[in-house]
Amino acid sequence: MDQHSPIPPATSRPPRKKRTRVIGGTIAVLSMAALGYLAWTLINPAPASGPGGPGMSAGGPGGGGGGGRGPGGPGGGRGGPATTVGVATATVADIPVTLEALGTVVPAAIVTVRPQVSGVVQKIHFTEGELVKPGQVLATIDPRPFQMALLQARGQRQRDEAQLDSARVTLKRFQTLLEQDSIARQEVDTQAALVKQLEGTATIDRANEGTAQLNLDYATVRAPIGGRVGLRTVDVGNLVGSGDTAGIAVITQLAPIDVEFAVPQDGLPVLQQRITQGAKLPATALDRTRTDALATGSFIALDNQVDTSTGTVRAKARFANTDAKLFPSQFVNLRLTVNTIQNAVQVPVTALRHGTDGDFVYVLDAAKRTVSLRTVKRGQATVDKVQIASGLKAGEQVITEGADRLRDGASVVLPGDKPGGGRGAGQGGREGAGRPARGAPQ
Repeated sequence: MDQHSPIPPATSRPPRKKRTRVIGGTIAVLSMAALGYLAWTLINPAPASGPGGPGMSAGGPGGGGGGGRGPGGPGGGRGGPATTVGVATATVADIPVTLEALGTVVPAAIVTVRPQVSGVVQKIHFTEGELVKPGQVLATIDPRPFQMALLQARGQRQRDEAQLDSARVTLKRFQTLLEQDSIARQEVDTQAALVKQLEGTATIDRANEGTAQLNLDYATVRAPIGGRVGLRTVDVGNLVGSGDTAGIAVITQLAPIDVEFAVPQDGLPVLQQRITQGAKLPATALDRTRTDALATGSFIALDNQVDTSTGTVRAKARFANTDAKLFPSQFVNLRLTVNTIQNAVQVPVTALRHGTDGDFVYVLDAAKRTVSLRTVKRGQATVDKVQIASGLKAGEQVITEGADRLRDGASVVLPGDKPGGGRGAGQGGREGAGRPARGAPQ
């Protein structure tokens, strides 16, 4: 064989490929082992060496209470920092059950004053916009025609009464003669009928005289109710009558005054129960911002049917309005106190949480700096407080801030705790590994 013949290149490639595969496999195995060890180290930190050593002792304030993941999980459990939270104490107080609604101020009475007789206005006795009292004179209609009619009716009555007296005397004389058998009974009966006829005429005359007197009184127009007079609609010299639509004036009663509002049909059972019991339900009229109370009064009436278009029932509350803070057609916010719950356990609204199993709160164990999840039953609520009907006692502390990061058994830090005093063993384990925890001696 020729010594200079080239060696085939295929004879050296197979050993090189095999060696490469062996080295790659070894590196992969070592990498997986290193990753597994690192993961095991993070999950199972080195045991604490005591207070002040690498990592805080387990079970301290804010600690998870043992190795592995604590029940707190993220936010206070094993392997996570303790959460700073806000707390509040459950208190006992009386909670009012109220109904809030938008109301409209309506006068208790509106009267259009119209004259009851026709005539020419002789004098106006009121000023536009002034407050008048019941019976106060508002206007005077020319009374002369009514005075003449009264005199005529009075004269007619006096004439007929004189004839009646004469007929009665004659009847008495005839009755005496009849006893003496000196006159026919027919004449006595005729005279008796005449007396009765004249008695009827006298009665009619007295009625006509009363009507004339009444018309004369109507010539003086008086206020039927007390209140504020509106703008004047007639002037002196105008001919007015009972058929005038505008009348002489319009009086609006301002004290007392009412507020009409709508009650949702779902709130009717409680309201009707209180009405049946004869309870007096306080009502408060608030301004547009619900900050200032304009007047206080009480519930007076409930309508007799539900409005099918809105699902509400109209109701009315009455206010004394002695200071005239409520004005007709004014919009106000009405707060009706339907009931009052005595000695109710209440907490801030922010303490109540909602889960798949219902409402719950986080109750603080102040000694261990841990929280426990407790299912509760909520009751009535106000703007900032909510009643806990069951599941919580007065004096217990609940979490009001930071509860979104908590779980049952989680460790917490209170705002007044010293730095490092509320951190759990989970964070200490992460910091431990070769360096002291916060708050430990260097």
